[in-house]
Amino acid sequence: MPVSSRYALIVRLSLYLGMIFSVVACQDSDVTPSAVKRSAQPVIAAKVVYSPEMQEVQAVGTSRAFRSVSVRPRVSGQVEEVHIQPGQWVEKGQLLLELDSRNERLTLRNAEVELEDARRLLTRYQQTKDSGAVTKSTLDDAESAVARAEIAVDQASVDLQYQEIRAPFSGYVGFTDLDPGAWVDTSTVVTTLDDRSRLLVTFNLPELLLGQIQPGQAIELSAWRNDAVAVAGEIIEIDSRVDNTERTFRVRAKVDNPDDALRPGMSFRIDLTLQGNRFVLVPEISLQWGARGSYVWAVIDGKAERVIATIVQRRAGRVLVDTELEEGDLVVLEGIQKVRQGQPVEIAEVVELEVASASESDAKEVSGE
Repeated sequence: MPVSSRYALIVRLSLYLGMIFSVVACQDSDVTPSAVKRSAQPVIAAKVVYSPEMQEVQAVGTSRAFRSVSVRPRVSGQVEEVHIQPGQWVEKGQLLLELDSRNERLTLRNAEVELEDARRLLTRYQQTKDSGAVTKSTLDDAESAVARAEIAVDQASVDLQYQEIRAPFSGYVGFTDLDPGAWVDTSTVVTTLDDRSRLLVTFNLPELLLGQIQPGQAIELSAWRNDAVAVAGEIIEIDSRVDNTERTFRVRAKVDNPDDALRPGMSFRIDLTLQGNRFVLVPEISLQWGARGSYVWAVIDGKAERVIATIVQRRAGRVLVDTELEEGDLVVLEGIQKVRQGQPVEIAEVVELEVASASESDAKEVSGE
């Protein structure tokens, strides 16, 4: 191409570019400062609250009756009558079994006769003591004889009572293998008796939790069966020692059993919720992620500010976070996608958070007795 033609082409291109730059400059000069300024973004915010960190601890425990005893006779003898059936409810003092008591009855009658004789003799001596016919020594011997006779009657009465085996408290009796005519002694188990109106459940916890467990704390107990429903219990006792081998300590709880659905000896899963340090609780949907980790959009002086919020514990729809926010501060709940750092926001609604909520934190399971 001739030099003159190339020169003409360059001149025309320069003119075109100049016209384009002029048009753009004119358009930019028409933009006002108010148009550049970002408008307030409407959002729904939540007011954060403090809530304690919750630790869900699980253990396995074994139950026993609130009161339980193996009933044994106090004396040896032959069974006369059995008055119970397995599984029967008996009241305190109810007769369970009778031994042959013929000898004891005769002994009691003889003691009563001797007491009557001793009392008659004492009365006769007392009536004649003023006449001097009876010495003081003879009168003292007669009084002692009455006292000994009274003791003999009392002893015979006790021996007769021992021939009757009665319930020491109200409860359910277990099996008995005794029939009339059987011989029993003080080592023979007549039956078992359990007061199942309440159960005592013993379980072990790690020694690290020792300072966090107190009598009166609530627990939940679930029997190891598919249809088991959790029942409420209460810690009543904490052992005074820590097992230096297992590094655990024993805890005892009580649970009411009004429907008699639970049995002594059953194993239970124990669920115990412990409270730790207090942190800020925020809705889970308000939590965002960035290059520096998790954060929330806080509303500070009417503007959106990014605030670091480190997750401590997740709950059902909520999160405990370690952050510089204070109780009562606002975090953006809805409208997050359009929020930018430093952008003015308009709060359309404030949601109040409830502190009480079930913990969804990981459970720690420990073995129990």
